[in-house]
Amino acid sequence: MERVRRPAVAGSFYEGERAALVAGVDALLEEARRTGLPFPDALPKALIVPHAGYVYSGAVAASAYALLLSAPEPPTRVILLGPSHRVFFRGVALPGADLFRTPVGDVLVDPELVRRVAALPGVIESPEAHRLEHSLEVQLPFLQRALRNFSILPLVVGEADPSMLLSVLEAVRGGPETLFVVSSDLSHYLSMEDAQVRDSRTARSIGRLDPSLSPEAACGAFPVNGLLLAARRWRLTPVLIDLENSGSTAGPSDRVVGYGAFAFYAPRDPGPDGPGSGEEGDGALLLSLAREAVAGTLEGKEDCSDPEEASWLARPGATFVTLTKDGRLRGCIGSLEARRPLLEDLRANARAAAFHDPRFPPLERRELPGVRFEVSLLSPLEPLSASSEEEILKSLRPGTDGVVLSLGARRGTFLPQVWEELPEPGEFLRHLKAKAGLPERGWPEGIEVSRYTVKKWSEAP
Repeated sequence: MERVRRPAVAGSFYEGERAALVAGVDALLEEARRTGLPFPDALPKALIVPHAGYVYSGAVAASAYALLLSAPEPPTRVILLGPSHRVFFRGVALPGADLFRTPVGDVLVDPELVRRVAALPGVIESPEAHRLEHSLEVQLPFLQRALRNFSILPLVVGEADPSMLLSVLEAVRGGPETLFVVSSDLSHYLSMEDAQVRDSRTARSIGRLDPSLSPEAACGAFPVNGLLLAARRWRLTPVLIDLENSGSTAGPSDRVVGYGAFAFYAPRDPGPDGPGSGEEGDGALLLSLAREAVAGTLEGKEDCSDPEEASWLARPGATFVTLTKDGRLRGCIGSLEARRPLLEDLRANARAAAFHDPRFPPLERRELPGVRFEVSLLSPLEPLSASSEEEILKSLRPGTDGVVLSLGARRGTFLPQVWEELPEPGEFLRHLKAKAGLPERGWPEGIEVSRYTVKKWSEAP
């Protein structure tokens, strides 16, 4: 006899009748698709989605699940992780069930995936942990409408170390057929203003793949931290899709819950190690596209044609575009985190460097022939322990690391190229603090430090 995990929150968190539920979920997905998918040609490897009632967080969740709608070969296996709200335990709990039931229908629990993780340290079987847990259940109707044909590995996560979770995720990593979905809301019961500040900080931590979130930042901090640790190892690129709270969706503004949707993209699909298929050819293309964007603006032509056979440009990317003239800086603007398609990011930063760098007047048409373009493609941010300035100085890799300093709303970065002018780490850090609006001496409490690397291409002098 098949063991069925029956719905616990149908009729409360979401519609309990099939036709109404299907219509509601389809409408949310269609609205997200109509609004515009940021990466229509790229399939995410992992998602972080909220798990409140659909009236509160359904639109935010749909913004992530809509990314699956256009996949030519959608995932057929979903690793579903969410926090335990009702039962305290340590580790990860399997459901002891063969099927999960929702008003839309039944979803198969993948027996092969269960076997892969059942004997791992920290993994237990606990039907009780699953029986009333909503964090996984509310994701299933979205998956049923976005994917239609898939099996799941449902894991309720108790108190768990990220390294333990990493071993579980590694065991079921799979390829493009496998999707990871982590269910988590963000801050709880703050004022809307305080929630926006805290959730923005949490979104930055996720963007840096920092696996040290607290439950105060996200109720699903334990599974989120496990995913972030895996994303660092697998070189996934995190992208913020949407960030809201219940005060802006369907609730009061004095005690709100934060919701975020995040997608994580693998670097090797499509193409090998470079952004596309050929390192030098890719760089030449990026440089020509940056110059074309600036030239088009000078000529009053904002719309540029997209290059053919370069689908990797539709994937998320973070770039800096630097302009020099007669060996001197003429403009430099960029993005620290991948939040839009690479081509869009490149063009926007090229135009901003040419016309909106506040340090320089807008570039004039007569100057363009004498301007040299440089494009830097950034890796995901890596957080560094920032307990002291001495510790940071020991961690820095001169000539290799780009560095970001953040304290509250203040933020500054130096690209790795700046090491050519400031080769001594102490001077590098002192100038960066000044750029970020921080005191050049001392180490303020609460400062955050991240580093990144770049692939750089420059036009010939």
